[in-house]
Amino acid sequence: MSFADLAPGQHADRVRDHWWWRPGWRVGRRFYAFHVTFQDQPDLYRLANAYRSALSAAPSVTLIPDQWLHLTMQGIGFTDETSDQTLGGILEEAGKQLGQLPAVDVELREIVVADEAVVMPATPAEAVQQLRTATRTGIGRVVGEDQVPEDPSRYRPHVSFAYLTADGPAEPYIRAVEAIEPGPATVRISHVDLIEMHRDRLMYEWSLVARLNLKGRS
Repeated sequence: MSFADLAPGQHADRVRDHWWWRPGWRVGRRFYAFHVTFQDQPDLYRLANAYRSALSAAPSVTLIPDQWLHLTMQGIGFTDETSDQTLGGILEEAGKQLGQLPAVDVELREIVVADEAVVMPATPAEAVQQLRTATRTGIGRVVGEDQVPEDPSRYRPHVSFAYLTADGPAEPYIRAVEAIEPGPATVRISHVDLIEMHRDRLMYEWSLVARLNLKGRS
């Protein structure tokens, strides 16, 4: 089961390779998105390292280094289908929306083995949902509300620590993550980034296009 379909505290029964080529993706193609990225977050890095160590002996897993940890928020579109004018408008409108919202602290506590990744939900989810709504409003004001990608009802804010790379039972991964109790981490979100990302090397890697600060940041 995908993370969006799992009840709180529930793990998937089976897993599959995360790196199948989703529609439109291919080597060399780039994608614009809004993500929350993390800098100077030692509590998050401590937690991630604990779970990377626990999963290091598990089969078929891609461990996510600190550099590429992120909280997925909202896709925009492929770079070859998004004009500079459209992107600039989205950046301006989303910046207005996000600039009205305060920085938020979220907690990462409960580890979940989903069908393609090992993740931790971010709570309170409502605080992150509000940030995502701001990005969707910004996109919608430029391209039209009915053209904003992704289903908002399927969004559950989370940070992934590892991607799974083969089909099979979830039990080895569940056993690995439940063998440790590193304690929760608190993460401060003070900005949302517009990034240009790719997945050419079995990792989500990106370059920063713009940083949109939340209220009170400059």
